[in-house]
Amino acid sequence: MQERLNTIRAGVLGSNDGILTVVGVLVSVAAATTDNFTIFIAGLSDLLACAFSMACGEYASVSTQKDTEESAVRNEAMLLKTDFEGELQSVQEYYMARGVSEKTALAIAKDLLSKKPLETVVNVKDDIQLGQYMNPWAAAFSSLFSAAAGGAFPLLAMTLSPVQFQWPATILAVIVSVAITGFLSAKLGDGLVKTAVIRNIIVGILTMIIHYAVGVLM
Repeated sequence: MQERLNTIRAGVLGSNDGILTVVGVLVSVAAATTDNFTIFIAGLSDLLACAFSMACGEYASVSTQKDTEESAVRNEAMLLKTDFEGELQSVQEYYMARGVSEKTALAIAKDLLSKKPLETVVNVKDDIQLGQYMNPWAAAFSSLFSAAAGGAFPLLAMTLSPVQFQWPATILAVIVSVAITGFLSAKLGDGLVKTAVIRNIIVGILTMIIHYAVGVLM
């Protein structure tokens, strides 16, 4: 479950980054030139760069997290052999901190360590579910495809719309797409949906304004 949520999270973040980075380039270039082919190539190049950059970053981040979790598990396995009493005490204190009496907490700790010692200590001390490590490849591919898909919205809106509708179509595509990613991120993180959506829309509009100003000055 945790791995699935992490993959979805990577996808949502990748999509949002894809939208904003691609529209930034599109707006800058479109403000500087009306050549549709130039605008398309610039947007496509940025879309590919963003997608692969997001994928590589996600892969490195999740790989590091996975390595850290595996190292913690190895350390706890060694401590169970060399300092079992210390591990027992840690589990006991964990339950005492949650309002369980000292005697009951000790009984719980002994029972758990007699059945699933390693699973218990890594969960209690490191908040790790034994064997449920993050998959860096899943996160990377999720980020790759979602960033590409997110960036495709403003790219297609800008380059396929009739000239007179290019700007309204692009602005609308960005507002709708960042609103969707804001909604999804809030739902995944149990956040405030309205706040997340409004925040994303404001960031999207500011991104376009700033890059338009840069394009005009070029």
